Amino acid sequence: MVLQQPDLGRAARMIIGLDGGSRTVAEAEHLLHRVVETLGLPDGIVGCTHFVRVADGTPHVACSLAVRETIDLAALPDGVGAASGEDRTGPEEAARGAALAAAAHAAGSGGRLVVYPGRAELTGTLSVAEILARSAIDRVAVLAQAEEPSPDTLVTTGDHVRPQLRDGRVVLLTMPAADGRLMPAEVRDPTPCCADHG
Repeated sequence: MVLQQPDLGRAARMIIGLDGGSRTVAEAEHLLHRVVETLGLPDGIVGCTHFVRVADGTPHVACSLAVRETIDLAALPDGVGAASGEDRTGPEEAARGAALAAAAHAAGSGGRLVVYPGRAELTGTLSVAEILARSAIDRVAVLAQAEEPSPDTLVTTGDHVRPQLRDGRVVLLTMPAADGRLMPAEVRDPTPCCADHG
């Protein structure tokens, strides 16, 4: 099955949900990168992960992609469900999970961005202004603070920046770090709960 985006102008995007039944965010990220590579998708796409639960199924992580080009879903890995609008392909339950991910992405109401314009530029320590100028991120927010940080506030990225879709905007959630700096609220390898006290 080939899904085609109607010609609605340059800004038009097709949103595709993907569900391979990933149990972890890392598995879903791997699937997303594999699909982007397999399909030969260009820079400028947006790929997200989403926590989903289909009917009585186990909660898991699905993905979504926003692209401008025609996608050949026959090239997807075996067992991956896909959805775009009312179109579905792949295993039924996976296609339903994919539809949930695509709907959240299309509504701008949920999703954790893994692939997005400017992601590769967000390394080291950058100011809030630099993050906004270099990437698809629209806003930087700080946990438990109503006001936004000033444009010159430094953010230590840890080379792992995963913003979220919230109310139609791409928001990087941060938390206070040392020396008045901020850091992304999601860290690459968090210490598991109770790891230090068996």
